[in-house]
Amino acid sequence: MRRVVALSVTLSLALSLAVAAMPVALADDEPATVRELIERWRADSGELRSFYSVPLSAVRARRVAALDDAAEAAAAPLLLDDALTRDERVDVVLLLDHVRQARKQRAWEGAQNERAAPLLPFAADLVRLEESRRALEPVEPQAAAATLDAARSALEDVRKQLDAGKKGAGKKGEGKKGAGKKKDAADALRPDRPVALRAARTVFAVERALGDWFRYRDGYEPQFSWWVRKPYERLDKALGAYAKYLREDVAGQKGDDAPLVGEPIGAAALADALRHERIAYTPEELIAIAEKQFAWCEEEGRRASQEMGLGDDWTAAVDAVKALHVAPGEMDDLVARQARDAIEFVTAKRLVRVPPLCAELWRLDMISAQGQRTLPFAAYSGNRMLVAYPTEGMTQEAKEMSLRGNNRHFSRIVVPHELIPGHHLQGFYARRNAAHRARFGTPFLVEGWALYWEMRLWEEGWATSPEDRIGMLFWRRHRCARVIVSLKYHLGQMSTEEMVEFLMTRVGLEKDGATAEVRRYVGGGYGPLYQAAYLIGGLQLRALQREAVGDGKMTDEEFHELVLRQGSMPVDLIRARVLGLPVDDAPSTWRFAD
Repeated sequence: MRRVVALSVTLSLALSLAVAAMPVALADDEPATVRELIERWRADSGELRSFYSVPLSAVRARRVAALDDAAEAAAAPLLLDDALTRDERVDVVLLLDHVRQARKQRAWEGAQNERAAPLLPFAADLVRLEESRRALEPVEPQAAAATLDAARSALEDVRKQLDAGKKGAGKKGEGKKGAGKKKDAADALRPDRPVALRAARTVFAVERALGDWFRYRDGYEPQFSWWVRKPYERLDKALGAYAKYLREDVAGQKGDDAPLVGEPIGAAALADALRHERIAYTPEELIAIAEKQFAWCEEEGRRASQEMGLGDDWTAAVDAVKALHVAPGEMDDLVARQARDAIEFVTAKRLVRVPPLCAELWRLDMISAQGQRTLPFAAYSGNRMLVAYPTEGMTQEAKEMSLRGNNRHFSRIVVPHELIPGHHLQGFYARRNAAHRARFGTPFLVEGWALYWEMRLWEEGWATSPEDRIGMLFWRRHRCARVIVSLKYHLGQMSTEEMVEFLMTRVGLEKDGATAEVRRYVGGGYGPLYQAAYLIGGLQLRALQREAVGDGKMTDEEFHELVLRQGSMPVDLIRARVLGLPVDDAPSTWRFAD
């Protein structure tokens, strides 16, 4: 019987951890394997985040941090156990990497929240009200009403300071007449747009939490309603107006031409994120890799342009291809045909096994005009491919941009990227294999898998014309550009305006498409490495495929099946599993692009 390592941690909840070669006779609440350890940590962590969901909750922060600390303390010694299987060692490394990076991410988020704190002097008191309710503590209605009034007063004061900052208060006055202006200058707040936007999102979240607090007792406790209802209604109205003011007036997020606002994380945080993803390259090296790939795309684009009779002008070839779109109302039929063709193509070439149920269970949905502000081309969600195309309510200019950006030949490679053999096939396997690793998801595998197939389909002859090749190269250039613009943005070397310009002039995106892309890159919904993960993850998988399949070591079908069954993890760890390499939590040294 293998040595069992167990640790019990009490945190008003218990985390009991153990490892063994086979399940052993432990108490029902004690995990007996590494996989069970991860499943228990994942369940506890998920429930903590769900239960302590109040914005800016200090209780949540403490509980989540303590749980992760306990998991790390239990998991770290396990790497010294030589009896662990390779799969178990992979699981331990995944858990350790995750909780350590999560600690750094919490610190970064805390620092950003501190920057926004001067705009939210009322938030902590309102958060405590909702946390007290969830703890089932009694409330004193008169005191609660006073808290609400004090919060509204603090909100009005900070808004006055913001107004003073907006009006440029602080210009030097002269003599006694300038004394008041000097005081205004000292009291003025002049936050930058990212801070104001973060504060606006926080106010919206606090407003929702306060609504839950109020509705819990209103109408059920007469004294509560008598004291609290009016102060709550006044504060609720003020919070809504303040959030709108922060977003529109201070952060400038008003109208279709609103500036693109994000929060660059800086070189040190980028380096930490790359270590977590087990990428043995600096941001600057990744940019150089992307630029080399970009140059290859441009050379191939010139060849295709020549075949189209347009000389070396690949931009003219892109413009010509953009005009080859289907009529409004016909895009879903085109996508469906292309999806079926891709399934038949990879199956006939025995590139990857497509389970019959996977080939059956997919469908299409159209993206709304509002949705196309951040998803101008396509996306995958669940078992659906989301398709972008002009809607009736768009302006004429927006309709024409959407038509050009979603033409026949661009779509031909987007469809297999999103469905089969791309994300749909990947998700089908992930839900059925190593599901305990789902929390360790990485875009370098998720998006890298789909981009890898763009590379393989190019090599296997998916393009049947120079126009098809232009479409495929357009997207490959796009992935290269994502690495360049996103990393330079987070390094402080490129503004959002420069990002949009780069995507338009170097890739060929329409203005609306380029703006929507950058809005998504910097909007906070994706991690700072997400956009770089397409190309870089694809190159990782392509290098691994050559190592694993080269010299007849295994077939393509066997390789892809093995990768798909590993679940979600950095490609570097999949490589260790596929090639039988040692596994530890040291930084990766794999130079896959060299």
